[in-house]
Amino acid sequence: MRSPSYNHHVTVFLLLLLPHLFHGVGGDWTGDYSKLSGIIIPGLASTQLRAWSILDCPYSPLDFNPLDLVWLDSTRMLSAVNCWLKCMLLDPYNQTDHPECKSRPDSGLSAITELDPGYITGPLSSVWKEWLKWCVEFGIEANAIIAVPYDWRLSPSKLEERDLYFHKLKLTFETALKLRGGPSLVFAHSLGNHVFRYFLEWLKLEIAPKHYIQWLDEHIHAYFAVGAPLLGTVEAVKGTLSGLTFGLPISEGTSRLMVNSFASTLWMLPFSKYCRADNTCWKHFSADVRDKSDHHNYHCDEREFHFNFSGWPTNIINIEIPSIPGFGAYPSVTEVAEGNLSSIECGLPTQLSFSGCEISDGTFFKAIEDYDPDMKRVLHQLKKLYHDDPVLNPLSPWDRPPLKNIFCIYGTDLKTEVGYYFAPSGKPYPDNWIITDVIYELEGSLFSRSGNLVDGNAGASSGDETVPYHSLSYCKNWLGPKVNITRAPQSEHDGSDVQVELNVEHHHEEDILPNMTRLPRVKYITFYEDSESIPGKRTAVWEIDKANHRNIVRSPVVMRELWLEMWHDIHPDAKSKFVTKAKRGPLRDEDCYWDYGKARCAWTEHCEYRYLFGDVHLGQSCRLKNSSADLLLHYLNLTRLLSFVCCRFLQLVDSTTVSDLLAAQPSQTVPRFCYEVLADKCTLFT
Repeated sequence: MRSPSYNHHVTVFLLLLLPHLFHGVGGDWTGDYSKLSGIIIPGLASTQLRAWSILDCPYSPLDFNPLDLVWLDSTRMLSAVNCWLKCMLLDPYNQTDHPECKSRPDSGLSAITELDPGYITGPLSSVWKEWLKWCVEFGIEANAIIAVPYDWRLSPSKLEERDLYFHKLKLTFETALKLRGGPSLVFAHSLGNHVFRYFLEWLKLEIAPKHYIQWLDEHIHAYFAVGAPLLGTVEAVKGTLSGLTFGLPISEGTSRLMVNSFASTLWMLPFSKYCRADNTCWKHFSADVRDKSDHHNYHCDEREFHFNFSGWPTNIINIEIPSIPGFGAYPSVTEVAEGNLSSIECGLPTQLSFSGCEISDGTFFKAIEDYDPDMKRVLHQLKKLYHDDPVLNPLSPWDRPPLKNIFCIYGTDLKTEVGYYFAPSGKPYPDNWIITDVIYELEGSLFSRSGNLVDGNAGASSGDETVPYHSLSYCKNWLGPKVNITRAPQSEHDGSDVQVELNVEHHHEEDILPNMTRLPRVKYITFYEDSESIPGKRTAVWEIDKANHRNIVRSPVVMRELWLEMWHDIHPDAKSKFVTKAKRGPLRDEDCYWDYGKARCAWTEHCEYRYLFGDVHLGQSCRLKNSSADLLLHYLNLTRLLSFVCCRFLQLVDSTTVSDLLAAQPSQTVPRFCYEVLADKCTLFT
């Protein structure tokens, strides 16, 4: 047993350490972090679906029974693809299940960790598993992390109509508050951000206006928008014409049949940042074919017509029309034909181009309706489930949600598709279109699949391989009039390569371009944080170099910064709005590595070489020093640790009972801190 003097030194050490651990941090909510909850809203195709039917699969030993995994069961998909499709497909008009098989989303954290559990398939289909491992390592309790899976095939209105999803989500927030006593942190990824946006609008109809903001403040402390396609993504259009395989071993035609039966595909369509839901941006149609009874059209300000491409880098779709069914409905086609009669006589196809606004309002789908049997179904879904949605037309620009703290996090500087060239393939439906060329953005330039540079409005950076930079970075509009910018290496660093610009002027709907340098082969994370903002509100944008859209929720860099920001927010003696970026040391054993140049573990003040049985390389044997590991524990669970140390101290000072000691006066051997702050917690350890 250790002596009382040892415990005294431990207590004094921890008390001296406390202000240094949390130096320069701040936040609006100053409650106990143990009262916070984390609510995870997964993205597209990131929730398991299970069968709720009995389906016989001929010529296959694998039938479907209730609770069998449908999405994603790669074995059944490969051995009985027709059966599997029956359980995946929805009726494109009313979004009901296939007559022979229905599927429903699984529940709980297991529904979002690994989509296809297995020794080989598990790691390949892992989504939120690494995130949860961090939670466990950091001592987060099991009931503090709540997953809210949903049927990602459905439109928002159908989610509520069939599953009462938004009612359940509201109840989840209220239950978390009652259970743990504090507000929640919302972590939404990809399509999950659109789900959360719709929930906030739906909530306005459920709560009296004077109580709406109060409800949000009480139940939501911060919103982390991860990889949010705020203005949609061009891959959604690609899915409607040629399918999205999600990397699975299925044909594009099969995937197109499946994707076009899901109304959620249209939820991700690209749209113009200049257009609101009031008036259509007709370009290829004359006035006599416009639906004057549609009250949910788009209204575009002058910039939509003064600038090209609806604010996107280029036209999103360029498509060859095989023939011209009538000049009256296509005035732009008529103009082309009059200028080139030889093309008409020879029956050459005519190429049409469509911007983001013309896709979201249905102009594009209307233009090819006569050439594709799916377009009638797509137009039906678009009008009924989106344009006529009584809560919100999701295909319109976001305003900043009325939440206290918003963190917008996304990857940059990866090759990302921003436009397509389509032509008839000569094959029957569903393979009747072929992609003849693709336009990519990469680090401020546009180029085609063949490598040729393309004219357009290239952004300062590029997207995350799935969502273009233009859509991801739209949340910069939510920042205040003055912004602090910090660029730091993603890896652990001592602060020597940290660059800071303070009080940078920010003009609405203009990108913020930092005047900062980059070292070659160094990945950075750039923080844009409010210097001046709406009172009581904070907004931050994190741009993470080379972070892939699908893997960003597994990024150790993202998780490290999230945890540091979370711990910073809860400290009562906060002196700044955001956590300092001055230095980043290792937090876990995984952050220690072997420095081959110096033939030792890097970060010697934190890490040491400590071989354990099973280590296969030097870096694996580099681990946090025992003292460093203890400091990490103190950092993450400080209040409980201090309580434990103080109470053990009280027990060892004298042989009397804890209650007798608590009744005594503080002395030189009994720190006043233990009496005044932590004595009431000692019963937890006796």
